[in-house]
Amino acid sequence: MTTDALPLTQTNAPADAAEVAEVVRGAFRDKMPVYPIGGGTALDYGGRPTAPGVGLSLEKLSRVIDYPADDMTITVDAGLTIAELAEHLRTHRQRLPVDIPHADRATVGGVVATAPSGPRRYAYGTMRDYVIGVRVVDGTGMEFSGGGRVVRNVAGYNICRLMVGSLGPIGVITQVTLMVRPMPEASALVVCEVGDFDAAERILAALVHTQTLPAAVELLAGPAQQQGAVLGPMLESSAARVIVGFEGSELEVDWMVGQLRKEWSEAGISTPITIEPADAAAAWDWLGGLPADVQINVRPGATVAMIEQVLRLDSRCSIQAHAGNGVIRVGWSPSQTPPVALSPSETPPTTLPWRELRGAAAEAGGNVVLLSHADDRQLTARDVWGPPGDAATVVRAIKDRFDPQGILNPGRLDYGS
Repeated sequence: MTTDALPLTQTNAPADAAEVAEVVRGAFRDKMPVYPIGGGTALDYGGRPTAPGVGLSLEKLSRVIDYPADDMTITVDAGLTIAELAEHLRTHRQRLPVDIPHADRATVGGVVATAPSGPRRYAYGTMRDYVIGVRVVDGTGMEFSGGGRVVRNVAGYNICRLMVGSLGPIGVITQVTLMVRPMPEASALVVCEVGDFDAAERILAALVHTQTLPAAVELLAGPAQQQGAVLGPMLESSAARVIVGFEGSELEVDWMVGQLRKEWSEAGISTPITIEPADAAAAWDWLGGLPADVQINVRPGATVAMIEQVLRLDSRCSIQAHAGNGVIRVGWSPSQTPPVALSPSETPPTTLPWRELRGAAAEAGGNVVLLSHADDRQLTARDVWGPPGDAATVVRAIKDRFDPQGILNPGRLDYGS
């Protein structure tokens, strides 16, 4: 997505954190909104800003500042792309095990602010688990830091956790320290097709007791998920696919693939497909980059039932579920109007029963988040994130502390007063 989605009067590209602070101090004096810009890959996520302001591109902040590989940490500027980070880590056979779309453009700071995650979250967690230090410029132009190069470092606010997924209203991230992991020797995936969702439920339930250690447990359904660069076309008689990914040493991966095939054979699944290590990287990349309009978060045990609810609302939608985590990503079918008419007073109402979807998710102990929406629709935070709940008061208090004039990314996360 381009920066056209932002109401920019001009865009500055500071050379370092000191210049970032200078720009924000000027904006604070002038009460001018500031919109931090990383790789521009997630500008349609969150509310749509409307107040004209200054763009703050971090593209020039792209250094690797410190990489003590033996300590399994790396400190980088926020404008470094994820692909560049991966290249540096690869020299020591290390990696950040978080699936991030558009890695050639997505920046470290942007990824911390938006907190995407993919299939590997089942085994490795999310960005929140890897950010151990940050440097930030707050809404007054003051620089501050939190965390460091040690994994346990907490005093006062847990700044690292505050910044992950914050979408920018607390401060502009200028530097990040990450904990990293060794790169596995091998990876592979095992795929089976299921004729109905009862069978999918049984397979997923059995994986709780598998002797293997999956890195990912995915369930795919719908037309956009029926084929991929490696998976190939799905059978017409199939309702969904279950994909289990493995990573580790070559011996470990080989044993786990064989063990799961054995377990599935004993359960009557006779023809699973194995994506061998030579082809696994392409399959992981494909799974980590599938687009979606909506994300539904429920208890893992409610995943299949929630998917069936979604398919009753839109039988041709595309579904990718991180089934082991209860995260369901939905791409609406082209025949459906995107679910953006959400406010009770707005007419005409969406063709999708949006409130029914949110109600079903709430009954399953979860929530619904809008991941993208049409540029010409102005939505409130309630529309995008759902009812604010008790946490909104805390969020507003924290934002007021770090951004007293509300100039940082206004409109992206605001619930108002």
